[in-house]
Amino acid sequence: MPNFKTLDDLGEITGKVALVRVDLNLPMLGGSATDVTRVEAAKPTVLELCERGAKVLLLAHFGRPKGQRHSTMSTSFVQGDVEEVFGKEIMFIPEVTGPVVEQSIGILGNGDIGLLDNVRFWPGEEANDPEFAKGIAAYGDFYINDAFSAAHRAHATTEGLAHILPAYAGRAMERELAALDAALGNPEQPVAAVVGGAKVSSKLAVLENLVGKVQHLIIGGGMANTFLAARGVDVGKSLCEHDLTATANAIMDKADHAGCTVHLPYDVTVAKEFAANPSSVRTCNVHEVADDEMILDVGPQAVEALGDVLKTCRTLVWNGPMGAFEMEPFDSATVALARIAAALTQDGSLISVAGGGDTVAALNHAGVADDFTYISTAGGAFLEWMEGKELPGVAALRV
Repeated sequence: MPNFKTLDDLGEITGKVALVRVDLNLPMLGGSATDVTRVEAAKPTVLELCERGAKVLLLAHFGRPKGQRHSTMSTSFVQGDVEEVFGKEIMFIPEVTGPVVEQSIGILGNGDIGLLDNVRFWPGEEANDPEFAKGIAAYGDFYINDAFSAAHRAHATTEGLAHILPAYAGRAMERELAALDAALGNPEQPVAAVVGGAKVSSKLAVLENLVGKVQHLIIGGGMANTFLAARGVDVGKSLCEHDLTATANAIMDKADHAGCTVHLPYDVTVAKEFAANPSSVRTCNVHEVADDEMILDVGPQAVEALGDVLKTCRTLVWNGPMGAFEMEPFDSATVALARIAAALTQDGSLISVAGGGDTVAALNHAGVADDFTYISTAGGAFLEWMEGKELPGVAALRV
């Protein structure tokens, strides 16, 4: 595991000011958050610092104000949700630097929390301006990054501060990095990766990175159609990037040379229209798809075979659904394979790590989100990690 300092490396912190980068970019409806998962993730770090007597200042962004103040994008909108999850009152501070911040720190007692305003109200945040970072750092004794979901951004509060103050990974960040290291850094082999989703074009870098790292690459979703077409299968009206068949063949060749088996479906669920429970739905061999049909899910025989593959593996990385899971009956393959992976994880024979927005939704839909070893709520950061990229916010924490 790469070397990071964590909260365990902090000495006596009573009365010291902790600048903590968290992710409070919550989905909102009617003035309150519809999902507080990101607040729940930050809770262990923040409450531990409070219990140890630090004054905690929360740094976060909310929306995309592009370097200007927007009345509807103040972090004050999420203050109530954060207070409810943390079970503590929080002081809202409408600045990130200057006398208002200094006065607020003077008012805060040991173990209290202040929430600074949206860091993206200032252009220095996204520009990673060293002077802006220094301005914020002036009020803190140490910096903690607990926002893996923003770690793929080289911004002042995700990367810049780590070069100015003593920097540590928060508990959520620590868990995420340990899980990702177990999945692709130093995994127990054999390793399987499930990669689904609509388009090959959005996951090209992921696929190219994975074929050199895993023993089994399971391709589902719309992107499987492009790979089938590359293999000469007529996919009818299916969603398919015909212009990328040469790329798909190149990925399969690269996999061959790397000793990675690419698994494509050999039976599929098709329909003439994309609608819930259409009358035309049927399961057939991939070579029997009619011109007026579209492939909308992986078939049951393929799922059974893929389940057998997972039983031979020790590690699984999952990103993207197997089919159009939002609509029955095209959720069958995703649900069935997810339940097999969950059962193997619960048996202790598989380490399973999943991430990405659609993936989390699909695993919740299958009722197995709690049964995987680790589920990352990060979208872009998780994808960039699967692409093998160094994440600036993580790199800055290395000792």
